[in-house]
Amino acid sequence: MGTSQRRAVRNYRSRLTERGLARFEVLGRDSDRDLLRSLARRLAEDDAEASRLRAIVDRAVAGEPPRTGGILAALRRSPLVDSDLDFSRAHEEGRKVDL
Repeated sequence: MGTSQRRAVRNYRSRLTERGLARFEVLGRDSDRDLLRSLARRLAEDDAEASRLRAIVDRAVAGEPPRTGGILAALRRSPLVDSDLDFSRAHEEGRKVDL
């Protein structure tokens, strides 16, 4: 490799480092190549979707069971939690039916 090529590679890698990215090699099945590349591209965006995807993959790889109580936590975050709504109904006998 010539001097200019080495300098170009060094500059490219330094630009990646400035963006917080790193280049690395992964061994895997040939059929998973596109999947791994698209996953790496999505994770490199580093937005909310990438954080969610990172957490999902991390849980799947760790082998932990899914957390429970997600619905209860969502209900507790609801804006209606302290609104003192009255959900009681008046009791009515109903109509008489002649059978």
